Amino acid sequence: MTSTGEEQGEAGAGRDGPLWWERRRSAVLDVGLGGVSAVECGVEGVTFAHEAGIPVFSGVLFGLVIGSVLVLRRRWPIAVVLVGIAVSPAAMGFLLGVVGLYTLATSEVPRRITATLGAMSLAATFVVMYMRTSGDEGASRTLVIVLSVFVAVALTVPPILLGLYTAARRRLMESLEERADSLERELSLLADRAEERAEWARTEERTRIAREMHDVVAHRVSLMVVHAAALQAIAVKDPAKAVKNAALVGDMGRQALTELREMLGVLRAEPAKPAAVSAPVALVAGFEDGPTLGELEALVGQSRAAGMAVELDVRGEYSVYVAEVEQTAYRVVQEALTNCHKHAAGARVTVRLAHRQGEVAMQVENGPCDGKAAEPGLPSGGNGLLGMRERVLRLGGVFVCGPTDAGGFKVSAVLPSERG
Repeated sequence: MTSTGEEQGEAGAGRDGPLWWERRRSAVLDVGLGGVSAVECGVEGVTFAHEAGIPVFSGVLFGLVIGSVLVLRRRWPIAVVLVGIAVSPAAMGFLLGVVGLYTLATSEVPRRITATLGAMSLAATFVVMYMRTSGDEGASRTLVIVLSVFVAVALTVPPILLGLYTAARRRLMESLEERADSLERELSLLADRAEERAEWARTEERTRIAREMHDVVAHRVSLMVVHAAALQAIAVKDPAKAVKNAALVGDMGRQALTELREMLGVLRAEPAKPAAVSAPVALVAGFEDGPTLGELEALVGQSRAAGMAVELDVRGEYSVYVAEVEQTAYRVVQEALTNCHKHAAGARVTVRLAHRQGEVAMQVENGPCDGKAAEPGLPSGGNGLLGMRERVLRLGGVFVCGPTDAGGFKVSAVLPSERG
């Protein structure tokens, strides 16, 4: 069984035709062509019957059978062409031959078979025309040959060329449709990946904002609670110091509100990012106006003002680093001091900062807690150390924390540094 190019082109639309037809309208077309061909061959069968000396009924019946073979053109195109070549000496089957050659050229049979059958049809048509016109009186042999060649070429070459063009065009359209489907699938995959990247960027942004809010609120409020506790303890005994502590609480509250207002202002003013924005761009944007290592002395001073014994040890030559490193180093020290306020009230704290070649190291270590110091009762969400670790590891640094042999606690971090 041979499958034609027309069937291949229609296969994608779904099968709704009877027997071997892919579509109902294809069946209607072929039956119609077969009927016209049968009528044509039936009429030509009358002449054939007279020439062959057989009954007219037999000639007409033979023509009807031969013409109706065209109905099978999609199923067996080679057989239809061979039948057309076989009946060419009987001078019948004009439509059968033309349509059969066209269908053969559009089918998926090898091109060498199409060329061979086309050459056979051309030769058969030439011989029949030559034999029928050579007997005319007054017709020169050259004219007969030219006329025979012209008719043979006209009945054979155009149907084959048109069929080859139709088949090539159909293959091109199928290729373009397949390519369009492939591109659509690729675009869909790219859109899914872009959405995944956007969701990842949004998650990272939310995490970063949560860390910033935690750092700002936890540290400031922790100091405010410590000062408030001290204020409560000395309000009656030392009014002057109580006033000083109250002023410090107010300053810290205003600083916390200012930082929160600035952060929320950035969130409101920041334009919506396109879905394909890369995560690094979204994350770096939040570091531009953050705290720096130059403010570390003031940070330590705030803890000292809250009654904590803090020693700051800076080694190496300080130089401005990129914003991410500056802010991450500051936040690590800030969160470590906050934890000291929460969990090591009365302990001595040492903050070490070392500027080295290609890296900056920081360490916050507290000694054992003074049993006489009252716990401030500060709540702990348990996310401080986790947030510090995430910050440091995201920049390719090293983070270590844990208890010391002396009974205290130590937080250490090393960040790769790039000069700003």
